[in-house]
Amino acid sequence: MHNGTLMTIRDKALYIEVHGSKNNPPLLYLHGGPGESCFDFSYHQTDRLKENFRVIAIDQRGVCRSEAVNEDEKFGLMDLIEDCEAIRKQFELESWSVLGHSFGGYLGVLYASLYPESIDHLLLECPTFDFTLTSRSLMKKTSALLDKYGEHQKAKESLEIAMNSDIKNRELAELYGTYSDYLEENRMEIYIYNTNEPTDYSYYSEAKWDELYDKSEVHYNLLREEGEIFHSLIPHLSKLTMPTLLLTGEHDPVTSEEQIDAFKKYVETGAIYHFANSGHTPHDEEADHFAHVITQYIGDKRGE
Repeated sequence: MHNGTLMTIRDKALYIEVHGSKNNPPLLYLHGGPGESCFDFSYHQTDRLKENFRVIAIDQRGVCRSEAVNEDEKFGLMDLIEDCEAIRKQFELESWSVLGHSFGGYLGVLYASLYPESIDHLLLECPTFDFTLTSRSLMKKTSALLDKYGEHQKAKESLEIAMNSDIKNRELAELYGTYSDYLEENRMEIYIYNTNEPTDYSYYSEAKWDELYDKSEVHYNLLREEGEIFHSLIPHLSKLTMPTLLLTGEHDPVTSEEQIDAFKKYVETGAIYHFANSGHTPHDEEADHFAHVITQYIGDKRGE
């Protein structure tokens, strides 16, 4: 775990971890955010998956342990997709499976629709396909939690914003950021339901994490300013030709019902697996179960 190296990919040093034998089927993990890290996934899953897969986990361009992107640097959504292709070629892989969590699921859909020949299986863990739909759902859950913790006026405002169809895209995402911050130490309740197996972040000091996430903030701000992330990928779902598994969590607000319905409607090669005891991160919250589902799905598709 966390035995990553910096590799130069398209003129930028990216943090990349590799776990498991070269003889195993390759699996790329794309973290969420924008601007999170592969840290928690590696903590819970690499030891569980490395017997069956060659797991390649990255911190995306400009994120955490990867080289920073500067505020005046040319950087956008397509850089993250082209990085995936460049990493695949760097490892001399004809194709691989891709597991994207949250915003990583958004990246996975875009990558798979642009480079279908590169991807054997696409696995989407609690993804977003549409930032506006996700932000509305997140605002509704934020409203319920604000109400739970006695912030009744803020809860009312949050729900009104969620229901206002004139507010969308970047404005809605920023309002979600503002209102979710009112939850203070209870904010992670939006995402995490099952806390039985928490991630141990003490590998780095608090000061180091602050430094790493300052980088990630620049990454996210540049993506917001560019605005490409606010284009719905629901129209891309019908382009997915590879076996595609949607992994949902019972208590996850990110993959809203409208997005699950769109997946069912448009992904001809699609299947859904539902984690009954998870919020937004089944890979943390039901770690053994998650690893089993991933292994069975890709294994079964290989005819084993």
